[in-house]
Amino acid sequence: MNDASPTNASTHPYEALSPDLVLDAVESSGHLSDMRILALNSYENRVYQVGMDDGPPLIAKFYRPARWSDAQILEEHRFTRELLDLEVSVVPPLPNAEGNTLREYQGFRFALYLRQGGHAPNLDDFDHLLTLGRVLGRIHALGRTRTFEDRPTLDVQSFAEESYEFLRENDFIPDSLRASYETLGAELIERLHTIFAQVEYTPIRLHGDCHPGNILWRDEPHFVDFDDARNGPAVQDLWMLLSGEREQQTAQLSEIVEGYQEFCDFNFAELNLIEALRTLRIMNYSAWLARRWDDPAFPRSFPWFNTERYWGEHILELREQRAALDEPPLALF
Repeated sequence: MNDASPTNASTHPYEALSPDLVLDAVESSGHLSDMRILALNSYENRVYQVGMDDGPPLIAKFYRPARWSDAQILEEHRFTRELLDLEVSVVPPLPNAEGNTLREYQGFRFALYLRQGGHAPNLDDFDHLLTLGRVLGRIHALGRTRTFEDRPTLDVQSFAEESYEFLRENDFIPDSLRASYETLGAELIERLHTIFAQVEYTPIRLHGDCHPGNILWRDEPHFVDFDDARNGPAVQDLWMLLSGEREQQTAQLSEIVEGYQEFCDFNFAELNLIEALRTLRIMNYSAWLARRWDDPAFPRSFPWFNTERYWGEHILELREQRAALDEPPLALF
């Protein structure tokens, strides 16, 4: 299997990913569909629910061409399988008869998953937060045993510097706001480097994108979509579960960490990284939209992105983050 992009796409590779091709790909794996197909809400990859003739539907995930190498995808697959073997509720890809989890059809790489039902956790429920902390502690107890070898590390260079330079070099920022963005972005990058240099931590294997939409609750939390798994500070998988004012976030984080520490030690110095990590996510998100603008799904789904209003609000958000970086970190109860 190679990492080549499909060659029969008209404009973007995903333009060739027709419903018929999706069904043919799934059936090439030995599964007989009932011809029902439902596109699920996913932009980075293409994900479909495909009805089966003799059982419940399967989820087919078609990887964005040229984003991850085969080795990086398989490293994610192995991580989820290791977690399932420890009885952590995740959804690993299904292997074929030879034990392979990464499949290929007409140039597209894809994986098949069992469908997992559920709803987003209630983050106002402290019992939910305590349980989420326990499961994250178990995930990280495994994640810290070794780091990913092929997957990248969450750092200032990849999420802030490269995002900043990509946006500066391409025609997305309006001329009226370019100077403001460039000055502010440079200041933030310098500040972020200083913050990360001041905090000692050991990178571990992370979920990487642990927001409530990637947690399905049905009696217990089921963690899904490890597509952004990478090495980084443990607190990266905790801070996206926080919301509200500072007092509310403190209470939420205290409950999560209490559950977490039942299974894994927590480095409290990483609390100093929360606003820095939030800033990295904000900067990377804008560059992610820009990098994907040649994918027709993005202009259709994010029509507000390439507008002066968006960039004015983005710069305001970054200014708020510059102020937040100077505030004291959250302190637990």
